[in-house]
Amino acid sequence: MENAINSQKKTLRQKIRSLKKPSKKMNVKRFTRSRSGTVIYFTFIALAGLFSMLPLIYSVVTSLKPLDELLIFPPKFFVRRPTLENYVALPGLLSNLKVPLSRYIFNSLFVSIVATGLYVFISAMAAYILSKSKIKGKNVLFAIVQIALLFNAYVLSVPRYLIFSKLNIIDTYWVEILPHLASTLGVFLMKQYIDGYVPDSLLEAAHIDGAGNFRTFFGIVIPVIKPVFLTVILFAFRDIWASIPDGTIFTENLKTLPMIMTQITAGGIARSGSAMAVTVIMMIPPILVYLVSQSNVVESMSSAGIKG
Repeated sequence: MENAINSQKKTLRQKIRSLKKPSKKMNVKRFTRSRSGTVIYFTFIALAGLFSMLPLIYSVVTSLKPLDELLIFPPKFFVRRPTLENYVALPGLLSNLKVPLSRYIFNSLFVSIVATGLYVFISAMAAYILSKSKIKGKNVLFAIVQIALLFNAYVLSVPRYLIFSKLNIIDTYWVEILPHLASTLGVFLMKQYIDGYVPDSLLEAAHIDGAGNFRTFFGIVIPVIKPVFLTVILFAFRDIWASIPDGTIFTENLKTLPMIMTQITAGGIARSGSAMAVTVIMMIPPILVYLVSQSNVVESMSSAGIKG
């Protein structure tokens, strides 16, 4: 009996040793990119980045062209004799305005800051509810949010005008602020980010410690979703800063800077240099916002596809 048990132990030991020994027949293949492949990869990425920057480069270059180079046919991409005449001529073009330029700048900044702030907080609260609440039908609501991303603003211009006229908010600041609050891109991005980076255990611990919904949202959720928060601020400020109300603002004191700049750009080819100078000036605030939030854009956009 003992001999049989010892023989079984020996066979088990031999099997264990055979499992520990690496098989010579196994060929491990490692897929790595060669140095030439890395060079080609980064060259392609750099060329794609430069191609996407062509409109920005063309605007800056054209704003520095004198009038004789603007009238050359076929037009040249680069400038030969750069000048600041187009920027110097802007005060003269704007001096005939009934309202000071500072008023238009104030209106643009006021509308952009207020609408962006309201839009971001509304989107964050809606995303938090759609992600972490237990209300019935939240999946249906999120599906409606996704479908709303397919609609273009021009398709909704007539229904929106009828709604604004019924609410008696035409020719007020509200008509420039309220339409942006219904955008669903911020809700979509924040909801996806909360699904991936805000665990339920963290919220349960906060509730056990006695934190209410508002304290949990502002004290825990907002700091965690800071990357997507700044990304939505960038997108919202960019769109609101450049938006032009369609037939809803008539009072000169309520018009924003983009509405006045369209009058300059409508001056024909003789003012194309000044129009490009205006375009460059209009790009400065969104670029500054981007420089503040650039480190968070990639992280939040990559997380948008974590959970559907």
